[in-house]
Amino acid sequence: MSLLNQKTIKKKVSFSGVGLHSGKISKICVKPSEPDTGIVFKRVDLSENNLIYPNFMNVSNTALCTTISNSYGVKVSTIEHLMGALFGLGIDNALVEIDNEEVPILDGSAKFFINEILSVGLESSNKPIKIIKINRKVEIKNSDKFISIEPSKLSLDIDFQLKYQNQIIGNQRNKVNVYEDNLEEIFNSRTFCLYEDIEVIKKNGLAKGGSLENAIVVKDENILNKDGLRNTKEFVNHKILDCIGDLFTCGYRMIASVNCSQGGHFMTNSLLRKVFEDKDNFSIIEIQERTLPHTLINRSLLRSIA
Repeated sequence: MSLLNQKTIKKKVSFSGVGLHSGKISKICVKPSEPDTGIVFKRVDLSENNLIYPNFMNVSNTALCTTISNSYGVKVSTIEHLMGALFGLGIDNALVEIDNEEVPILDGSAKFFINEILSVGLESSNKPIKIIKINRKVEIKNSDKFISIEPSKLSLDIDFQLKYQNQIIGNQRNKVNVYEDNLEEIFNSRTFCLYEDIEVIKKNGLAKGGSLENAIVVKDENILNKDGLRNTKEFVNHKILDCIGDLFTCGYRMIASVNCSQGGHFMTNSLLRKVFEDKDNFSIIEIQERTLPHTLINRSLLRSIA
């Protein structure tokens, strides 16, 4: 299977569970799709106007998750973990059928998405992959929070930092090369919150399906989940997972260096909007070489197609 060609999954794979914020049970079925169709969400509980494309311009809400909507107001929320899994596995095309408004949270990470998709395998096409190459530095700043993206030779690097007053979370930082590093700890890292924030979050109509089964809850100097953390940087690693999923709303994988401090869904979406408002900021390219060591690129020849 050529790693340079567009891929989809070999067979459909299904998931079921509660939505973190809606509290509603939903089922999704990820199905194979033709080359150049991209990732598409389909609300099968609706008979018309039910296709939603996970494009950064279709992001309609970023409050504690990423929500996409179409022009008819039909939405799907909490797409970021599934999108991160698809990005990390190098899946370019897939149809995601869903029977409700929110992707199930499962265990709060991308672990089950990754494992189930790998169990059915990937299918390669004869169409070359296309990626976004960042040409100029773009940044967003908001007080002491910031996110930037700038050119990178042959990789997607994400450098992310958290700063919490809570002693358990504290200041965490991690940097990953998405196409070369082992991302198991990223995919396995769960969403999290502070215990003292739960009441406010629920008053805002969110986290109706939240529990210790699908989120890390930190109270003072204690982690309330009986099994503790899965890795020493689980908090920042989950933020990197979110960032990967949100970056995939550009439509392709990407060659860039991303640096973020205390950011989240809103800042990543704002960054993408700023990048793509100016054509000089990016190029669309395709790979011309035949082999790659991971899911995308290393020492490859690139040809501009835009």
